[in-house]
This record gives sequence, structure tokens and C-alpha cells, in this order.
Amino acid sequence: MPSKSGAGLALRFRGRLADLSAADRAALFDRTTTNDEAVRDQVAAILDAVRAMGDEALRGLAAELDGVVLAELEVPRAAWTKALDALEPALRRALEQALANISIVHEAFRPTAQEVVVAPGIVVGRRPDPLDRVGVYAPGGRAAYPSSLLMGVVPARIAGVREVVVCSPPAKHSKRPLDVVLAAAALGGADRVFALGGAGAVAAMAYGTATVPRVQRIVGPGNVWVAEAKVQVANTVAIDSPAGPSELLVLADDGADPAAVARELCAQAEHDPRACVVAVVRSATFAAKLQDVLGVMATAQPRAGIVIEALASAGGVLVAESADEQIAFANDYAAEHLQLQCSDADLVLARLRNVGTVFVGPSASVAFGDYMTGANHVLPTGGLARSFSGLSTLDFVRWTSWQRVAPTAARTLAEPVGLFADAEGLPGHAAAARAWGGGA
Repeated sequence: MPSKSGAGLALRFRGRLADLSAADRAALFDRTTTNDEAVRDQVAAILDAVRAMGDEALRGLAAELDGVVLAELEVPRAAWTKALDALEPALRRALEQALANISIVHEAFRPTAQEVVVAPGIVVGRRPDPLDRVGVYAPGGRAAYPSSLLMGVVPARIAGVREVVVCSPPAKHSKRPLDVVLAAAALGGADRVFALGGAGAVAAMAYGTATVPRVQRIVGPGNVWVAEAKVQVANTVAIDSPAGPSELLVLADDGADPAAVARELCAQAEHDPRACVVAVVRSATFAAKLQDVLGVMATAQPRAGIVIEALASAGGVLVAESADEQIAFANDYAAEHLQLQCSDADLVLARLRNVGTVFVGPSASVAFGDYMTGANHVLPTGGLARSFSGLSTLDFVRWTSWQRVAPTAARTLAEPVGLFADAEGLPGHAAAARAWGGGA
């Protein structure tokens, strides 16, 4: 266990960025959960079982992995209502505030239909059509995540999805998701809730069973098994991104408060022993101060065991020579969450390209974004922010496009399209085009 000195703190990565070994750089930048062969094989077996045996397999998985014998997979709506009615008033108000803020943000970013006149007589348009049914995964296990349920259900509702299905792991004492999760389902407007967790829940939503309906897209964060399951079903059903354990990168300068940086690192590390939390600072002096504070703070956390394990497996305090080096590292690292605790935060923000979401300034705690700012906290992890974005209303629609070509415009297109078709060896295309220009 770390001592009160930063020197005793078990961090996977420390020192100057320039001195990192090739192996350490590879470990920092290649954080995908799909590299674990054992996880891949276990998930594949679960998916095969659910696909072959449906509800029977789901009950077996609940007994084996959750220690719960499920008489019913679906949670009746009366249980949601009861959970909501019993919710402590202050907590209910907090959930309602989060719901309102998420709604404001996602209403503002709702996709809209568009048309463009390409040339006289040529019009191209597209419109967002809501998906019929989507599945939202709300994690459980080490902690309850009503916030994740709201982050999935509310944008789906705003996008106009017809039916929103929720899966969340059952608790041993109730054989249902925790009451606060059920209360969030009632507040957020879910249609159905199932007491299912892990890769089995993903399989049920992807393939459908006698009880669980098949969905068109699966969204929501989860552990490595959930993330791997989403990857493996992606050829069957659309997914948001294979989001895995939480990540945070903090970029700080010497004017930052080491305690403020350490608090953010500990907060994200408490999610999961596989969480990745790294600070990149601008001097060795600040790095030493931060490690000292972090060593004390980590051991004092209520979830200290998880925090300490996460810091040892993927945590780091690294020193950059300049803001330029910090920014280059951040764009390579592609963190889920990135917080700026530096005086030139706005300048740095403008140069960031690969990140799930950015928290600008020390008072913009990642915890606020996790629950209450209205921004979505379902974000790409494992470096996938290089190509994926955070969850939004865009994830709950597909686009229908259309084209209009007036007869006058068809005559102008006939010959150039005919030439294209000739070049590609498609005489039928050429003939179809030239017919509108009077050609053969």
C-alpha cells in the first residue's frame, strides 16, 4: 500500500514523457479491451449460449455470474413506480435536475432535415428518421448508474425512438436492478426494463429472446465484458462505441492546485480497477507535489482498494517540456475525459482533436459532467476517441436521403454521366442517362 510519500505511491507510469520506453508508450496508447484473449473467448461463449438457448441461458448466467435465481427477466412497471415514489426527496430532485439538463442539451443538438440545390433542377435532401427500438445498458455491480440510464434513455426519447429497452444487472437482495436505477427508468421514460447484466444482456438485445425484444442499436457504457460483447455483435446490430472502463487525462501547469488534480484522478479511478487515469504536467517539481498529495488521498478514499489498483495498473504522472508536448500527447492518448487545469486552457482546447469530452478549468469537475451539466457521459474509451464521438441524438436516428432531378437538369447530366458509365464499362447506365439527352 502506498505510504504518505508520493515516492511510495504505486503508479504504472511516471517521469518525463520523453523518457518513456516504447513498451510504456504502447501500453498508454493501446488501451482497447479487445486485446484480452480470455475475455474474447468468454464473451463469445456467452453470446453463443444466448443465441442458442435464449431465456434459459440468461437465467443460467444470472445464477452463475450474479448469484441470482430469476423467476422473471422483466421488471414490472409497478416496481419502477414504487421505487420512484420511495426515492429520498433530495435525490429525486437531483435526478429531475439532471433529466432537465440532459433534455436541454440534447434538444439543442437534435438533428434536422436538410435540402440543398446542387444545380438548377437538382435537389438532394436527407432527414433523420428515429429508430424503432433501441437498447440502453445501465451498468451495475460495483456501483449503481442511474445517470447512465438517463444518458441513454433521454436522447433516445428526444430523437423520437418508438421503444426504449433497458438492461441493468440484478442485485442479489431484490433480484432486480437497484431501486435508484428503476426510479431513473420511470423518470426518463423507458418502456421496458430487464434484470440482465454483462455480455448476456448485450446478446439478448442483439439477437432477441422469447422475452427480450431484438433492438436496432445498443448504447451505454459497461465493463470489459460488455465492451467486448458490443464489439462482437456489431455485425448484427449497431452500437454507439465499445466503451469500457473509465479514463481521465489531466493537463496541468504549475499554477494548478495539486489537490484539485489528485481529486479528479481519484474520482475516476474509483470506477474500476481497470480505469486509466493520467496527469501530464509541465515540471518535475509539480509532478513530485502531485504524487505526494495523490499518495495520501488515494489511501483515504472510501473505495481505496479500487483506486489504488487502478493507479498501479494504468495510472500515471508524467512531465512534459511544454504545452505543445502536452497537446501532442493528448491527441495521441485520445482520452474519454480530459480536464484542463492550466492558465492557457482555451488555447489548448482549440488544438485538441481526439477526446471524448473536455472539462475546461479546475471548477469544471468531471463529476459535474458525469451527472449534471447535461452533456452526455457515454463516451469512447480505449483510444477510440480517435474515431468515435460521445453519445448523442445522432445515435438514435438513421438518415433517409432523396434526390430530385428535373427534366431540364436531366438533359444537362445525360452526356457527362454517359461518359462516366462508358469509362466504368457499364453500358446500361450510359444508355439510361443518355436517353434523357436524346442520345442512344
